[in-house]
Amino acid sequence: MYRFIILFLAFGVHAHQMSPTYPEWESSYLDGLSVTRVRVFNKRKDVEYYEIGVFDKDMKPIPFVSQFDLRGIKYNNYAMFDIYINDKYKKDAVYICSTSMLQDIKVAVSSKICSKLK
Repeated sequence: MYRFIILFLAFGVHAHQMSPTYPEWESSYLDGLSVTRVRVFNKRKDVEYYEIGVFDKDMKPIPFVSQFDLRGIKYNNYAMFDIYINDKYKKDAVYICSTSMLQDIKVAVSSKICSKLK
């Protein structure tokens, strides 16, 4: 067990970042829809695409709309995602998550980061 941890730390861990930690829904300019915005920063040289998702308390997907569900983000750059949700699903939404999408099978670790909605 300790050998695995030491080996993992020896290679270094680089994940991506997502902010804010606790996004809030706001009224959008469209009736019946709420919106929030998250920022994803790519700290991984081996990954260029990230997927956004909205989930309930059991990590089951909730329907949402965004200009990009999957978006390319170059290393050391960021992208903003505007996320729209129907007000009837808003009360069930608990998490917004970003997941690195692996393109090279040599890359063994996908990173997933979730922010909890207020």
